[in-house]
Amino acid sequence: MAASGTPVDSLERYREYLRLLARVGLDPRLRGKLDPSDIVQETLLRAHERRDQFRGRTEAERAAWLRQILATQLIDAVRRFTAGARDVGLERSLEAAVEQSSGWLEQLLAKEDSGSTRKSLREERLLRLAKALAQLPPDQQAAVELQHLHGYSVEAVARHLGRSKAAVGGLLRRGMRRLRELLGADQ
Repeated sequence: MAASGTPVDSLERYREYLRLLARVGLDPRLRGKLDPSDIVQETLLRAHERRDQFRGRTEAERAAWLRQILATQLIDAVRRFTAGARDVGLERSLEAAVEQSSGWLEQLLAKEDSGSTRKSLREERLLRLAKALAQLPPDQQAAVELQHLHGYSVEAVARHLGRSKAAVGGLLRRGMRRLRELLGADQ
């Protein structure tokens, strides 16, 4: 299914998805210096400027194209904080992190609904999941992302957030319940 609407509208649909991928792909040590929202804004700007270069026809192809632009923007942003030195290993790891994050999102969706196999529907669900995650309170969002997208254990999430395991368990339960509600309301 081809994207509809104006070029800007069709790209804007991906904002929360890209922001989530940027948050997950960005090294935690750089989060104080780099804002994922700024990186996504640059990504969408570059995509809009280069919209005539997009050769795909499906939402899945558009998402892959945007993920590649996002990976490039992340690499450029990291370079600015590492004195511009080129590090091919870092560049590959950032690209891999963006793709891996997208894969984790798909796995999270598969846990919630394994019946849908069509690519365009899956891409639409990824966008909805990213939008729903953005609507969670920050502590629930962080806990869900750390566990389900980074693969942290509850204990590691607790250490990272400075909370008890019981508190993190509550954040995860409430966060996942709210995600199900938000995703169910969108159907």
